[in-house]
Amino acid sequence: MTPEEQALSYIESRGELTDAEAARIFDALKPLPSREFLVGSWDGGCFETGHPGCKALVETKWAGKDFRGVDDVDPIMTFDDKGGRFWNEEWGNASLREMVYRGVTSVAMIYDSKPIFDHFRKVSEDVVMGAMDAPKLPVFGSSTFYFYLKKRGKLDMSTVPFSNDYDLTRSPDQISKSMPMEKDAVREERPANFEQQASGNDFHRDGEMGLGTVDIERIEKVYRKLDLRIIPAFWTLYFLCSAIRSNVGLAQTMNIAQKHDLASELNITAKQISTGLALFYVCYVIFDLPSNLVMTRLSPRVWMSRIVIAVGIIGSCMAAMKAAWSFYLLRLLLGVVIAGMWPGMAYYLTLFYPPSRTGKRIGQYFTAAQVSAAVVSLVSAGFQKMDGLQGLVGFQWMFLLYGLVGICVGISLLWWLPDRPLPPGETPDRTGLSKWIPQSRPALTGEDALIHYEDLTRVYRRPRWAFRDLWLVVSDWRIWPLFLMYFGVVGVGIGVQNYATVIIRGTNADLTGIELSLLAAPIWIMDLIAILIVTPFSDRFHHHRALFFSVPVCIQIVGLLMTTYAGSIANPWPRYGGLLLVGFGLGPTVPITMTWTNEIFQSRHGEVGVAAASALVSGLGNLGSILTTYALFAGWPTDAKKGRTQYRKSTLVMVGILCLSIVSAVVMTLLLKYVGNGPSAKQVSSGSSTSEGEGVVVDGAARRELHERGLGRLWWSRRS
Repeated sequence: MTPEEQALSYIESRGELTDAEAARIFDALKPLPSREFLVGSWDGGCFETGHPGCKALVETKWAGKDFRGVDDVDPIMTFDDKGGRFWNEEWGNASLREMVYRGVTSVAMIYDSKPIFDHFRKVSEDVVMGAMDAPKLPVFGSSTFYFYLKKRGKLDMSTVPFSNDYDLTRSPDQISKSMPMEKDAVREERPANFEQQASGNDFHRDGEMGLGTVDIERIEKVYRKLDLRIIPAFWTLYFLCSAIRSNVGLAQTMNIAQKHDLASELNITAKQISTGLALFYVCYVIFDLPSNLVMTRLSPRVWMSRIVIAVGIIGSCMAAMKAAWSFYLLRLLLGVVIAGMWPGMAYYLTLFYPPSRTGKRIGQYFTAAQVSAAVVSLVSAGFQKMDGLQGLVGFQWMFLLYGLVGICVGISLLWWLPDRPLPPGETPDRTGLSKWIPQSRPALTGEDALIHYEDLTRVYRRPRWAFRDLWLVVSDWRIWPLFLMYFGVVGVGIGVQNYATVIIRGTNADLTGIELSLLAAPIWIMDLIAILIVTPFSDRFHHHRALFFSVPVCIQIVGLLMTTYAGSIANPWPRYGGLLLVGFGLGPTVPITMTWTNEIFQSRHGEVGVAAASALVSGLGNLGSILTTYALFAGWPTDAKKGRTQYRKSTLVMVGILCLSIVSAVVMTLLLKYVGNGPSAKQVSSGSSTSEGEGVVVDGAARRELHERGLGRLWWSRRS
């Protein structure tokens, strides 16, 4: 039977069907030829899927819809007591537009005063099928509501493309059994040459094209607008927070000749400094998950602002440290207040971008850490010149000024960052404490907001999670390979960040504090270069994340071995060259791990999956930071003895945990291939009908994510 026959049979017999069956029929129908096709008066009815919206409309005595023109629609016509039709003013008016829905451009009706979209498909010249998308309405937002419209008057059955065996006496059950589709799967329209397109014969062709009549360039323009709004703010806040968090490493060698370095001023040992560094990560690990979960319930914009303001306050207070106890306390507090920042940023991105597009964006603002490490190293030379000014030593000026700037940036984020996107037509809640908080302008407006809504519908459906949902995330085995990947690369990264100047000084004891600061900067410039090169390609070939992760890790291993064994006492520079390779290899690995986490857990567990998984991977992964800051280098007394073999055992331990990261990436790839990554629980969205444990196509972006973009639409392959 044709989809048109199936739709008409259910309409005529008023038979019951499931959401999945209604979705299959709707997706197989053709779009309306034009907006003008709907002009006229139409009677309405519900497909009997058991949706509560049907009962609600029956209770309001819904009659249908009247389309006087494409910009003049009465969306809800109701019956009066005498059977006459009148416009229900409570629902307002509406207009018709062409919109992309489930990868197909067709006619949609947009309510003027309510966040409702009705999408239409053609059944015949006299009948259309509709899908109401209203995720924020209490009744209609529970799932997609399917309905039909008939032109007023007698239905002309000759206009329906029936097959020869059509029989109106067949029951809906008989029709359902005759449908040649896989159980509970959403039918997807594909072009005739789809298999050839998907085979990769045209390597430069964009894999997103050909899956529907989607204007990809228009969608790309929307995401570029979001980039201009979000990425600079994230880059700035991450730059300052990274500087405040890591400048303890520089303070260990600043003005060391004058005995105004951190250890001399606080009268503490290298082991105590290692303890203070590790205490930060202990709190970070403990509070990462709670902080990210709070962000899902509150305003992400306000929560990010809170984090940055608190980091700035603690950073400023570090200028007043006088003994070991104050150093320990402030490092503990810094770990508490900054917890959730890094995974929170990754979670925040998934509110605006498909997960497959977040790798490049995470990489872009992650460069702030590398620029911060380089700039802070260079600027610390200037702070060392301020040594003794107003009674403060060089590193105290550094802590104080970075902290004050951080406070100012944190306050500005209340206006700078957009809050989570809302469906078009919906206004933010300004009750309670929120009415006292400055309101930022929306990230997108007008047509841009509509395009984003259709392309990324999943983020507008925000079911409140329960502890059962959280447990499903925590107990998911996919957490552990990602954790081990992150454990290795972040441990090495933090170890090099905190001890770069110490390692360089071990290769050449004659270097001054200023020279050490200047030599540390190129390590992070190499890191930045690798991020900008690798992360965009990892997004374009997002089915091969493990490869883009493992190759840079191998470069790190080579660099660490050079740092350990290369060069000689007379010529230590090859060891420094090894550190530059380590920096290059470090760059892409952290963004790729977080992006892979977003991809896997959003499809399986939704919003709470991204928030919890990114926090767990980041938090537990920072156990590697505790290892490298507390147990290695200065924290390993026998390994810290001066000489040719200084820090050799520490670097070999880092080589070992990097090998563990590579093995974990390979294991994850194999398990995903043979075990799969289907949703763990029912995920309902406007772009799909779902069932327990089955793969879901939820919106336009998700359909495109099924295929890699490859090298399409790069600057050298774009058509004029």
